[in-house]
Amino acid sequence: MQIEQMTIPACDGFSLAATCYRPEQNPTNTVVLINSATAVPQRYYKYFAKFMMEQGYTAVTYDYRGIAGSKPTSLRGFAADARDWALQDMAGVIEWVEQTIRPRRLFMIGHSYGGQTAGLLPNHDRISAMVTFSSQSGYWRFQGGNQKAPVALHVYLTLPILSRLFGYMPWSKISSAEDLPKGVALEWSRWCRKPGYLLDDETLPLARYQQFRAPVLAYSIDDDDWGTARSVDAMMRAYPNLTRRHIVPEEWGMTSLGHFGYFRPKAKSLWPEAVAWLEQAAPL
Repeated sequence: MQIEQMTIPACDGFSLAATCYRPEQNPTNTVVLINSATAVPQRYYKYFAKFMMEQGYTAVTYDYRGIAGSKPTSLRGFAADARDWALQDMAGVIEWVEQTIRPRRLFMIGHSYGGQTAGLLPNHDRISAMVTFSSQSGYWRFQGGNQKAPVALHVYLTLPILSRLFGYMPWSKISSAEDLPKGVALEWSRWCRKPGYLLDDETLPLARYQQFRAPVLAYSIDDDDWGTARSVDAMMRAYPNLTRRHIVPEEWGMTSLGHFGYFRPKAKSLWPEAVAWLEQAAPL
């Protein structure tokens, strides 16, 4: 097995830090592309990527522009919008996979943002099947538990004010999250203030969602206050060929998963179900 660090060009030529996990043998010549959540570095998905490699798939992870390995020396003045992560970065990685690896099948894994925006891709016809996790509407009123007030505070005040004040969103100063480019923070917070989230943004190529023909399995997680079942339903209704499943951690012998727990090693018992669904949804 081989794990290779590399750079992949986005559609506009921007260099993205990426990692390719290659098994000794890939008899089906299948690639699993893992798309991150907002401001989550690719390294967070390394355990899941290694698992996919162990199943005989080539797995690819990458950092969106402005995040972790794809971050410039300074984010202040760095031009990037939230849509660029899909229309330029995600689409560019798909093109690289198609041209370099030439897979028979391309499976997509989308975590949060990584599943929300796949329907915007100009080349989504290359995707054979997709599984998403907590890919929810970010509209603040759809948040569960005690998250409504904090999310409203962030999308109306913290993100717009601090992004304009610093020239980027300094998440790392107030949390463990990655900093965000100013344009990403402003566009994302604007989406989160709309009842339809990004589906209310008419400047996006929204018609592509209805053209998305690959089968999609969308998971929600019972103790995820950001990705409630209601919020996942609200976002993923945009995909025409949708299957929904809901994970209750206690039913799998776990006390919690939340928004990020699925990709941690403790949740490894859940992973074969996603693999089985992909194989059934897009058989050779």
